[in-house]
Amino acid sequence: MKKTLTTLFSIFLISIVTGQQKKRVTSTIDSTNSPELVLIQEITVKAPLNKVWDAYTTKQGWENWAVPLAEVDLKVGGTIKTNYNKDGAIGDSTTIVTHIINYAPKKLITLQAEITDNFPDFMKKEAEDFYNVIYFNDMGDGYTKVESYGIGYKNTPKYLELMNYFIPANEQTIMSLIDYLEKD
Repeated sequence: MKKTLTTLFSIFLISIVTGQQKKRVTSTIDSTNSPELVLIQEITVKAPLNKVWDAYTTKQGWENWAVPLAEVDLKVGGTIKTNYNKDGAIGDSTTIVTHIINYAPKKLITLQAEITDNFPDFMKKEAEDFYNVIYFNDMGDGYTKVESYGIGYKNTPKYLELMNYFIPANEQTIMSLIDYLEKD
């Protein structure tokens, strides 16, 4: 029994150390402004600001890290249309449409996704409340910090459970972004 506990504790410590060494995405839920939650996700990448901005605002950028198919109309009132189905097409039923609410070049972009049938019913009723505000900060020496604020989630058990899905899924996608930006 003692040996088993020692082994489990050792595995736990190794996983903490390994996780800290590989952890590149910081995810935080801020409930300061109850009854809403804000999902904050941050990274710093060794990539120039122009490359990071292009990853979020161009067809080529999206297709290099996030989806096999993308179409970007970068303007206030424009859209980012993406499709995870490489055999699909932009505009088919699996297309995700994200509206560009506003942007300041290489500083910030505010996005609002269309809530589709794939989302839970409780989110559909509050679709107009959800935004993603992304800040881009040139840190110098070829580093860029990206801060993403998912706004509009409610401080309820359903949304807290939803965060258990969103956080790791978003972190996995952000790791693909890091891999793309830091290759070469």
